[in-house]
Amino acid sequence: MTRPFRFGVNLMAPADRAEWRARCRRAEQLGYDVILVPDHLDMPAPFPSLVAAAEATERPRVGTFVLNAGFWNPALLARETAGTDALTSGRLELGIGAGYVRTEHERADIPFLTPRGRVDHLRRTVEELDRTLRDEAHRPAPAQRPRVPLLIGGNGDRVLRLAAEYADTVAFAGAAGNKDGSLSVLTADRLEARVAAYRAFAALRESPAELNLLLQMVAVTDDRRAAVRPLLEHMPHLSEDEVLELPIVAVGSVRRIAEQLREQRERFGFSYLTVLEPAMEAFAPVVAELAGT
Repeated sequence: MTRPFRFGVNLMAPADRAEWRARCRRAEQLGYDVILVPDHLDMPAPFPSLVAAAEATERPRVGTFVLNAGFWNPALLARETAGTDALTSGRLELGIGAGYVRTEHERADIPFLTPRGRVDHLRRTVEELDRTLRDEAHRPAPAQRPRVPLLIGGNGDRVLRLAAEYADTVAFAGAAGNKDGSLSVLTADRLEARVAAYRAFAALRESPAELNLLLQMVAVTDDRRAAVRPLLEHMPHLSEDEVLELPIVAVGSVRRIAEQLREQRERFGFSYLTVLEPAMEAFAPVVAELAGT
């Protein structure tokens, strides 16, 4: 089944009330379907930002992209999720992942667990959220039933198994976490293998999850090679041609980018596409080109 496209933008810069409302309204004007916030220090506080985004707009849903499970106690997160869903009139989508930035844990005086430990905590958190948010006796009560839609982000087998059990949306970042907390980019073939692994884990699901991809670079340009050259120093193991073939790189004319995303939806199943705030304006013509298809 081919899902129609939908588009999210991850707003990353803190702002006062007036500026935040203006940026959220601009995202709505540009056609984005979901207004998202990350969960990093020095960036917007997730839940109050989403309530403000919903108050400033009418159509878009709002969501976290994605919460760092290590920052959160499951019971307190269930409270924040349910309360935010109620205050946004059921527009919330909760995104969560295992976390990968060691320095943020150190600043927050929160232990940075091993990869296994972080995924164990993610599983406990997701299981508790699923149980609690389905409980009709829980207070505060969420607006959505049977629970708030859940997005789980990650690429490893254990996270993908968890997503196969619980996620309404599975988010692939196009990069894999290393033991030191850094990220390494996934080529198209490696990403395809990760999607195939998820599909195998989810083979017994009654209905398939939506698949999301974060586009790390967007540039509408007639000179694709010039646009990606600054990336080469960060990816010394890849050639210019290989960078241009990365699924997370959307570079070229609006028509070319739109065609690339159609092809990627056919190959991988990515129908929900997210861009970072700096690309919000540049990507808007692509949103207009693909909206409703």
